[in-house]
Amino acid sequence: MNFYVSIFSEGPGGKNSKIGSVARYGDAGPGPKGSVMTASFQLDGQEFIALNGGPIFKFTEAISFVVNCENQEEIDYYWNNLTTSGGQESQCGWLKDKFGLSWQIVPTVLSKLLSDKDPKRGQRVMQALMPMKKLIIADLQKAYDDK
Repeated sequence: MNFYVSIFSEGPGGKNSKIGSVARYGDAGPGPKGSVMTASFQLDGQEFIALNGGPIFKFTEAISFVVNCENQEEIDYYWNNLTTSGGQESQCGWLKDKFGLSWQIVPTVLSKLLSDKDPKRGQRVMQALMPMKKLIIADLQKAYDDK
């Protein structure tokens, strides 16, 4: 929670990112007394509640969070900060942060580029996108424009 709020509070949507309430385990457990049981927080205005279920529960790619970015500066910011300290780049705008949570860092223009009425344009964009790790808007636009 602290990691995510620190990234999003300094990013483009920072004013809408904050830590909410934290509930801790007591004598009845099942977690260690005093450790976090649940915590609420906001990232760019989106409310999250995290449950500390213990180390047996792992993140998988079945769940990912999407960060829609207006420009390359935003993509670079979120990409660089979410892959720091042990995060892993994947492809097509996907990454895993240091906790193993999957994120998609996507330019808002991507849906327009992929869904043009000329299917060849969308195909060129998809061909350019597939080998990318971090998405580069200028390169996607070049593919769209056939340059």
